[in-house]
Amino acid sequence: MYESPTASPDSLTVRPTKRGKHKIFIGMSPGVGKTYRMLEEGHRLRQEGIDVVVALLETHNRQETAQKAEGLEIVPRQHITHVGVTLTEMDTDAVLARQPQLALVDELAHTNVPGAEREKRYQDVEIILAAGIDVYSTVNIQHLESLNDLVARITGVVVRERVPDRLLDEADEVVVIDVTPETLEERLRDGKIYALEKVDQSLQNFFQRRNLIALRELALREVADNCEEEALEKDANGATPIAPYCNIHERILVCVSTYPNAVQLIRRGSRIAGYMHAPFYCLFVDDPDRFLTKAESHHIETCERLCKEFGGHFVRVKEQDKAKAIADVAQNYHITQIVIGESQRSRWRLLLRGSLTHKLLRSLKNIDVHIIATEKEP
Repeated sequence: MYESPTASPDSLTVRPTKRGKHKIFIGMSPGVGKTYRMLEEGHRLRQEGIDVVVALLETHNRQETAQKAEGLEIVPRQHITHVGVTLTEMDTDAVLARQPQLALVDELAHTNVPGAEREKRYQDVEIILAAGIDVYSTVNIQHLESLNDLVARITGVVVRERVPDRLLDEADEVVVIDVTPETLEERLRDGKIYALEKVDQSLQNFFQRRNLIALRELALREVADNCEEEALEKDANGATPIAPYCNIHERILVCVSTYPNAVQLIRRGSRIAGYMHAPFYCLFVDDPDRFLTKAESHHIETCERLCKEFGGHFVRVKEQDKAKAIADVAQNYHITQIVIGESQRSRWRLLLRGSLTHKLLRSLKNIDVHIIATEKEP
């Protein structure tokens, strides 16, 4: 359900105190349909009675995009003269004076021309949001600041126009506009993205198939990470989820003990985490009824140091029931895979008291357990 700001669209004097909502349409590259989708939603909301304006639209001479904007009110741009050349930018003051309920703003990462009041378009968007006006905007994944170096390695192109990652974190909604690389190449060849004379050059450079596949994965993963972090924050704040939490990415937990094979387990767990690009945790369950010897304490310190060297997080808890402790930590840290060593207890003790593995399998749901064979001490 769309929630409109508290101010009347016709009022120039009443300013809403509530910050506007920001919805970002993100894609792997130009041409996926971000702007078209934004305009589609603008039309739909306008038909529902929402006061919608186009604050800034970049059609890049794409006929379908220009046609989709027809019927929507467009706020005239401001003209800025720099070194004798007059260029246009979004007129933020005009948008504020117009006071729509929703403003559509294309190309969030755009750098304004010299002489504009603010350097970047996203800064203009933040002014509009602060005035209580909702904003729909578009951006490509390669414009995120933290991905700049990675995108350069993938595509060989250094992206100059960038936006801070916090914009995605602060957005009320982020929508991935996803198409297959094959569909995007077809659009390019049909002249729907760039002029036909630029098609071959584009296909040999930025729009190479391998680049598109990598950028698509980046876009999907970035939004997945964003959603998962939001869910984790809600859990940490004590909010009750509507449905059971579902992990989007893998998280590996290695259970270490005072046995020497713990070091082997950490190395194996670290490799598994590396293959999966997953966060990596090590857990030692300290029995409160038993004191560690000096050698055992040193061994656990070695495990903790090795874990941190591999970029992992070391967790230490006191609990007599090891299976319960592991299950609790797995739930709290949203673990998806657990690595443990095969039991070194005698067969008689396993028959009489049961194994840790069996207890874990009974108490854990939707978590894979890896039992790693390790070298035993002679």
